[in-house]
Amino acid sequence: MRTLILLLSIFTFMNSTAQDKILIQNGLTTLNVKVYSKNNIETIILLHGGPGVPDDMLEVVSQLKDRYKVITFEQRGVGESICFGCSFKMEDYISDIDAIAKELNIDKFHLFGHSWGGLYAQIYASKKPENIKSLFLCSPGSGTNKTWKKTENEVMVFNKDITTSKEWFNMGWNSLLGMFGSDNGYQKVFSQVLKNYHKGYGDVKIKQEFLEKIHSRPINKTRKEIKKYPSLKLLTASEFPILITYGDGDVYGNSKNDLLKRYPTATVETIKNSGHIPWKHNLNEFNKLLNAFYNN
Repeated sequence: MRTLILLLSIFTFMNSTAQDKILIQNGLTTLNVKVYSKNNIETIILLHGGPGVPDDMLEVVSQLKDRYKVITFEQRGVGESICFGCSFKMEDYISDIDAIAKELNIDKFHLFGHSWGGLYAQIYASKKPENIKSLFLCSPGSGTNKTWKKTENEVMVFNKDITTSKEWFNMGWNSLLGMFGSDNGYQKVFSQVLKNYHKGYGDVKIKQEFLEKIHSRPINKTRKEIKKYPSLKLLTASEFPILITYGDGDVYGNSKNDLLKRYPTATVETIKNSGHIPWKHNLNEFNKLLNAFYNN
């Protein structure tokens, strides 16, 4: 289906970052897209984590916007990316990036993905390598199918070990409510998850308007599709550079070995004094890696 673009012509300032807000229609999905520094030639598309959890990644945007056109978007079913009656297959996620690139007249681009967004980036690059200039995988999900199941188990263990018995019970109860369709259940779960991720790295405030963008449907549907998706193949040679980063206190265990074996030519870096969200935990060290990679 031919994608349509609806320009809102909104020019605002967020943290001194100029942006255009655009709605792009892809089939039954309306994607809420933000474009920063649109006059720059090369483009970086940022993919937030989750699935189903928004992140504007303004700290990342602020480092890149003066040199690149930077694009962020709320993934299908998240926030203002309305998705009535649509599906959440990996092919649909791939088509969302293609729809954005087509409407904004972008042929090739750099792809940055964090957490689930890092897995999303891998899936896209495995199917559309001709569109990719580089791949930055920041604390990425380790893989699809059986590897995703291992990853989810590792995240569960991480959260169990860092919470009190009462917090863990509440997480379990609210997860159950979320699996039965409660947005509020998952909002409470991810409020606790984010507190767990930030524990030991200072006080990071979680805004209510952020939590209200979390909906059960994209979480439940996407997780099922990731488990069904074929395991990603070994990439022995790549035509584009790949950087993989983890915090030294990240949430993953042995599952990340599956990812590292998949990309034998990738550069791998560990960010000291950081957990799963490095720009919140050790911004200076994260920025050094980010700038070094995109200055090449």
